[in-house]
Amino acid sequence: MNTLNRRSTLLTIAIAGLAVVFSVLSMGTKNGSATAAETVAATDATQNSDVSTRKAIFAGGCFWCMEKDFEALPGVLEAISGFSGGTHPNPTYSGDHTGHYEVVEVEYDPSVVDYQGLLDHYWVNVDPFDARGQFCDKGPSYLSAIFVSTPEEQALAEASRQRVVERFPNETVVTPILPFDQFFPVTGKESYHQDFYKNNPVRYKGYRWGCGRDKRLKEIWGDDATV
Repeated sequence: MNTLNRRSTLLTIAIAGLAVVFSVLSMGTKNGSATAAETVAATDATQNSDVSTRKAIFAGGCFWCMEKDFEALPGVLEAISGFSGGTHPNPTYSGDHTGHYEVVEVEYDPSVVDYQGLLDHYWVNVDPFDARGQFCDKGPSYLSAIFVSTPEEQALAEASRQRVVERFPNETVVTPILPFDQFFPVTGKESYHQDFYKNNPVRYKGYRWGCGRDKRLKEIWGDDATV
């Protein structure tokens, strides 16, 4: 492109840009409510209207298994192993994680699966009656729990728990609904826990079978179990 044509093109672009600005300003003047800034903001919002991902925290015993169970659910993008629920500032798997639960942080696309869908999937992958842990893993860190971050999550979680209570009138549901505070992912030398079922499939399958997890889930949930 020669210099004359380049200048002509730039001038055309500049004129078009001014026309857009005057149009926006005119809209703000005519309707008496939408300013230019508001119109631009609305345009930006439209351009960035892609559904954002969300995160939720669940405890269901061994986080290797919870990772696998949640990542099998359509709409879940990733499940990260870690700790939550305690007061210790730096919990580790092999060190001090007193008061913390083993949890997974589930990142999901709400346009594919909503929070209710996560709850439905969660319940049929845990033993809600075990007050000592989950399956073969016993101790405070292996207890089941749902951590909620908003009033909406709390209402949905409480309602889902009540449905489990009503389904099993002769059992005691011990899984609590707890306020979420902070998530501590397993990192550093212990990062091998992340995606364990993918990176160590033979060891994972042996552990899961030996722990009796799937057998117990079938006993509780029957055909609703996702194993």
